[in-house]
Amino acid sequence: MIVIGGSLGGMKAVMEVLRGLPATFPGTIAVVLHRQKEDNETLLEVLRTGVALPVDEVVDKEPIPRPPARGRVWLAPANYHLLVEEEHLSLSTDEAVNFARPSIDVLFESAADAYGPGVIGVVLTGASSDGARGAAAIERRGGIVIVEDPATARCPIMPDAALRAVKAALVRPIGEIAALLVELTMARQEGTP
Repeated sequence: MIVIGGSLGGMKAVMEVLRGLPATFPGTIAVVLHRQKEDNETLLEVLRTGVALPVDEVVDKEPIPRPPARGRVWLAPANYHLLVEEEHLSLSTDEAVNFARPSIDVLFESAADAYGPGVIGVVLTGASSDGARGAAAIERRGGIVIVEDPATARCPIMPDAALRAVKAALVRPIGEIAALLVELTMARQEGTP
């Protein structure tokens, strides 16, 4: 399970990561981007442009295929938290976390609870600390945390907060994150650490 979060500048960053993944990529990817309550399907259509994997907005209790025959990207809808459960992706209208709904921390923490060391969390550009607590939860449960290099992020606040919260993040410029995801996913499939 791969979880990705971003805020200010995040749409462009997520697009770059997703466009770098091949059509044969096997991972399930859940994405939270901070967005306005009124956002409609425009973000979904933009994210689908040039991406080899199917990209859809999550519907509550969306089943997670096991093992995924083909990679798929799931986007949190506006004004809903996205949670990962063992078998499903769920939506919640609980209160905002870090002033955001959807919240990156909610996504990351639920993924860490459900999949433990099977999670790869990616923190991208953003203007808040959302995602830092969730990244720490992923690391505590044995998952991998990738952080966009703050020096090259459009807004370094979110990556910096994540780096303060975790001990062993893999820090990469945005242009190298997709290749790293492919490498890590392939290594897991082959059973290498």
